[in-house]
Amino acid sequence: MKKAILVLLCGSAAIIACNSNGSSSSKAADSSKAVAAAPAPSEKGLELIGASDCTTCHRLHKESAGATIGPAYSDVAAKYAHAADTTVDRLVHKIITGGSGVWGVVPMTPHPALAVADVKEMVTYILSLKK
Repeated sequence: MKKAILVLLCGSAAIIACNSNGSSSSKAADSSKAVAAAPAPSEKGLELIGASDCTTCHRLHKESAGATIGPAYSDVAAKYAHAADTTVDRLVHKIITGGSGVWGVVPMTPHPALAVADVKEMVTYILSLKK
């Protein structure tokens, strides 16, 4: 059974490869469509923030409705606007492991279930809010 599946997969790959007309322009057009369809990093970061529990403690701006425990994302962006290149990695680590003392005495809950790549997208979005 495994051999039959392997033969079918190899045969399909060969047919697809042979069916190619060698036109690089159609391949370029296809790849540009894929790139255009993918959300920009900041858009993806915003989507990930919305799907997480981050907005329980944070808002985009201070002026946003409702009091929060944590700083507004615009304040975080302003604080780290002139920070080193390692800022993203430090903030990713802080979000995943949690911490306290930077924005007051209330600790930030750790988020170990979040993927590092997703948290990087979120941090990139937050830092893009700098004025």
